[in-house]
Amino acid sequence: MKIAQWMTQSGVAFGTSGARGLVTAMTDAVCFAYTVGYLKHLATLGEFSPGTPVAVAGDLRPSTPRIVRACVAAIRSMRGEPVFCGFVPTPALCVHAFARGIPSLMVTGSHIPADRNGIKFNRAHGEFLKTDEAAMREQDVELPEGWFDADGALAIAADLPAITDVVPPFVARYRDFFGPDALSGLTLGVYQHSAVGRDVLVDIVEALGGKAVPLGRMDSFIPVDTEAVRPEDAALARDWAAAGTLDAILTTDGDSDRPLLADRAGNWLRGDVLGILAARFLNAAAVTTPVSSNTALELSGFAKEVRRTRIGSPFVVAAMTEAAEAGLVPSVGYEANGGFLLASDVTRYGRTLAALPTRDSVLPMICALVAAREQGRDLDALVATLPPRFTLSDRLVEMPTAQSQAQIAKLGEDPEGGAAALGFTEACGPLHHVDKTDGLRMIFANGEIIHLRPSGNAPELRVYVEADSPERADELLKTGLAAVSTWRQG
Repeated sequence: MKIAQWMTQSGVAFGTSGARGLVTAMTDAVCFAYTVGYLKHLATLGEFSPGTPVAVAGDLRPSTPRIVRACVAAIRSMRGEPVFCGFVPTPALCVHAFARGIPSLMVTGSHIPADRNGIKFNRAHGEFLKTDEAAMREQDVELPEGWFDADGALAIAADLPAITDVVPPFVARYRDFFGPDALSGLTLGVYQHSAVGRDVLVDIVEALGGKAVPLGRMDSFIPVDTEAVRPEDAALARDWAAAGTLDAILTTDGDSDRPLLADRAGNWLRGDVLGILAARFLNAAAVTTPVSSNTALELSGFAKEVRRTRIGSPFVVAAMTEAAEAGLVPSVGYEANGGFLLASDVTRYGRTLAALPTRDSVLPMICALVAAREQGRDLDALVATLPPRFTLSDRLVEMPTAQSQAQIAKLGEDPEGGAAALGFTEACGPLHHVDKTDGLRMIFANGEIIHLRPSGNAPELRVYVEADSPERADELLKTGLAAVSTWRQG
């Protein structure tokens, strides 16, 4: 049976980055089949054959260890050599695997709720692209007889190999580039929650000379979203900052490939603002980012070329790689969720940071902190050096994807009439143009933006807005959410 059929039957499908689904749907059999399909696809590319090491890691969700075992069983069934890297950040896994030119997969649902999980597949030297997903869907996979029970649970032993420790090289990556005193004199809170990289982030802060203060460690998994920040996380940061002892607060999402950085007042920086600060610090010649990211990037004017893509790291990777191959280096990419990607090596002050063409949460946070320190500014003052454009986003939960798609398609047929009917024209004035790169992005004559898009990972409708002040952006977000909430009635 083809992987495409497995996806139809299970409901576990490719989202913006990797395969995602309900834990109840991600049975051992489904995860086994997907891993076999993945390896069969890599075999057609010459990146997998019997004896090939395949690196595996996972996040801290309750369902992750079971899924990891199913993936390891699949690797063994294909006569591959599983390399278990433990429960570590996705970028730590990738640094290890890409350096060795071996396939890797991460069991994670990233920022989505604990009743869901996912598997993120990688090529030997970079991310799994949309073309890879399409080819993997065509692979035929049959389950070995007797390996699974009637419920799709493994019926054979699937012990994990001894852990290969990939953390020390990951920490050294930043220490060697930034130097052991890069964060000297800074006291940095580390919001640990249930992020898989919670201890690694403390190690990195200390390796760069900073004082790390662990905060908010949790035993149960919570879905921290670095893009649609939860009110609880906003309140926690303000409370921790109120003591006045912290220069900044750092955290990540569940698999620690997306960052959140707060200033000394406890205000979380938007991921697309953090991306601009990091790209500018690294003197990027080409910057690739999704269409939803803050337009202060273009207004800043430091990059020779800016490329805009659909939302999802595979699209960013493809475009930033093209820029690097065209000689536009350093070539970097980032997403509105804060994940930062390097398509080429970067050299600064005689030190070189190797390319890492997958989301990294640590690099942009350290870049911003070091930039502020070098300029003698606080983080909020560093942000104030950017053109005044402010983005916000949120989501309408429990909104079926098909329903979102139908409503957006209808709006796209008559954007002006639709914008008026939703109250957007009254709020923003006349519509200037629309961008259908990903969802429907409405740019009004006054420069304000309202962007509607179905989530690729969950039954949610994402709403993105941009304005010239944070207050106005907040007003637009409320307007947008209130308008699309009427779509629930059909």
